[in-house]
Amino acid sequence: MASNYMVKVYADLIRKGKKTIEEVPDQLRAAVREILENSKNGAEGL
Repeated sequence: MASNYMVKVYADLIRKGKKTIEEVPDQLRAAVREILENSKNGAEGL
């Protein structure tokens, strides 16, 4: 699914400091936040 791929891309760019959450398109922002929160909690990839 393309949007799932883009969510991962944006999350990675935010982790690297290349983008901010405000720069993520509205329709993807909640999913990107969820990935970032899960990675903070060590649950990424589950």
